[in-house]
Amino acid sequence: MSFNVLWLQSGGCGGCSMSLLCADTADFPALLKDGGINLLWHPSLSLDNQQDLLGLLQDVLGGHTRIDALCIEGAVLRGPNRSGRFHLLAGTDLPMMRWITQLAAVATHVLAVGSCAAWGGISASGSNPTDACGLQYEDEQMGGLLGANFCAQGGLPVINVAGCPTHPGWVIDTLMLLAAGQFDAQDLDPLGRPRFYADQLVHHGCPRNEYYEYKASAAQPTDLGCLMENMGCKGTQAHADCNTRLWNGDGSCLRGGFACINCTAPGFQSPGHAFDRTPKLAGIPVGLPTDMPKAWFVALASLSKSATPKRVKVNSRSDHVVLPPASRSTRLR
Repeated sequence: MSFNVLWLQSGGCGGCSMSLLCADTADFPALLKDGGINLLWHPSLSLDNQQDLLGLLQDVLGGHTRIDALCIEGAVLRGPNRSGRFHLLAGTDLPMMRWITQLAAVATHVLAVGSCAAWGGISASGSNPTDACGLQYEDEQMGGLLGANFCAQGGLPVINVAGCPTHPGWVIDTLMLLAAGQFDAQDLDPLGRPRFYADQLVHHGCPRNEYYEYKASAAQPTDLGCLMENMGCKGTQAHADCNTRLWNGDGSCLRGGFACINCTAPGFQSPGHAFDRTPKLAGIPVGLPTDMPKAWFVALASLSKSATPKRVKVNSRSDHVVLPPASRSTRLR
């Protein structure tokens, strides 16, 4: 039996769909088919027109077509005045938020694809004039559109496949695990994110790890050094496997020279400081590695900096390798 997936786009940029198209395959439809996934509708991938979609939605709500996974991309726009009329589903006079509520009630599983759908994300930043929120969260607070106590018919809360954008592998793997019946409540972290990627840190596999170990920090964006101390990097706090599961098999934010902004977490869009600056207290970064007490970090940083090799120190403040590693025999004598 096929695993039916319905994908609707709410208030967002469409970046998660663009990311999905970068899945590691030369034949995207065949990838889904091999995983037993039947894509009922996707706004960019489906050939059916809008009238076909409206007919499909009526069949779903009438109990004639089963939804195994309802995927929502983009934040829910509840304005103005909680009417939802900032976003009407094309071809209807009904707010998208009403369609989502009705469809979520009959879906076996509900997935928030991307941080906008999960927490509100970029769509809810600033003064949030559209009253955007996530499906089951409003930034860090549970609630959102569906409410804190919502559970889909399969027994799970909203599965927050968070990221800005979310990695195609996170979406595909989640759907395939659900289709295979190998995903349950213990596979979700405390924020409802799939643990297969959320139990990792962006710091794992970072190409700048040697500079981090010696606390040899970059002073400007083009430097090779660690971006944590001065350039706003939150890779030691961000839950994702970005540097071990690369985009297009080749890239990540840090590999492209950009600091991690912790885009899989609620509230990332409004950190209270410039994204490219690290807030400090008495010269110590406010955001420290999640598992390390402040005193330990200060002691470790002091020892590391005192032991930094000249090569690492010089290269950390350059845009290219100035001093290569020394060539020495490693044979035992």
